[in-house]
Amino acid sequence: MYGSDVLAAGWRDRGAKQVPQVAAENDLVVEVADDGFCGAVTRVQGGTVELEDRLGRRRLFPLGGGFLIDGSPVRLVVPAAKTQGPRRTASGSFVVADQRARIALPSRILVEGKHDAELVEKVWGADLRVEGVVVEFLQGVDMLDELLAAEPPSATRRYGVLVDHLVPGSKESRIAEAVERGPHGRHLRIVGHPFVDVWQCVTPRALGIPKWPEIPRGTDWKTGICRAFGWPHETQADTGRTWQYILSKVTTYRDLEPALLGRVEELIDFVTTPAA
Repeated sequence: MYGSDVLAAGWRDRGAKQVPQVAAENDLVVEVADDGFCGAVTRVQGGTVELEDRLGRRRLFPLGGGFLIDGSPVRLVVPAAKTQGPRRTASGSFVVADQRARIALPSRILVEGKHDAELVEKVWGADLRVEGVVVEFLQGVDMLDELLAAEPPSATRRYGVLVDHLVPGSKESRIAEAVERGPHGRHLRIVGHPFVDVWQCVTPRALGIPKWPEIPRGTDWKTGICRAFGWPHETQADTGRTWQYILSKVTTYRDLEPALLGRVEELIDFVTTPAA
C-alpha cells in the first residue's frame, strides 16, 4: 500500500516543489528573502553575487537559494560563459586574439604614485601590452626634471606623464608648466586629474557610497579616508589594505571618473602615434 521503498535514494524529494535555477545575469533584479534587500545584479565572482539597490548601495550575497523574483523563490547560479561576439578588455577595447609578445617601445608612460600605476595596469594593462608600452612608477612630479636629465626624451622616445591634483595654482601644475617650458617639452606630455589622490578616481558608485568624504585641511588625506570609513588607519599597511579593497571594486573603465579616463587615453595616443 506504500508503493516503492521509502528508504530508496531521493524519497524525501518526491512531491517537493522544485525551485527554479536562474542565471545571475547583469541587471537582473532580485529580492533577498531574509531581509527584503532588492537590487540588480552588478557582478558575479568567487561564488558570490553583488546586488545594487535603487539608492546605489551594493551588497554581496552567496549564490544559491534565498532569492525571490516577483515574489517567487529562485536559486541564483553562475551565468553560462558567452562565446558569441568579440570580448572586451577592462578599458572597453576589443580583445586581440593570439597576440604575440611585443618588444617594448622606447616611449614610456610615467605614473606618479604606486597606487596610480596599479590602477592604470588593472584597467589598461591588456591594451598597453598589445601596444608595447611600459608604465613606469614616478615617485613624485618634483623628481621629473632629474629623470628627464638622466634619460632625455626624443622624437622616437616620448614620455607621457600622469599627475595627481593637476589644477591651476597647485604645486603640481607649477612644476608641470616649468618642465614643459624646458628643453624636453617638445617630446613630453604631462596631464593629470583634479582629485587630491587617485583613490578618488574610483567612482563612489563602484564603492557603494554616496560620495567621497570631505577631509579637513591638515589631515593626511588617506588617513582621513580610512578614519571616515571606520577602517584601521594607524600604519602604512592599513592604508595599503584599504587601497587593495578599493582597487578590487574596479573591474571596468565604467568604475572610473571620466577625468581620469580621458587623460590616460590621451597619453596612450601620444606615446604610440608615430612622430611626424
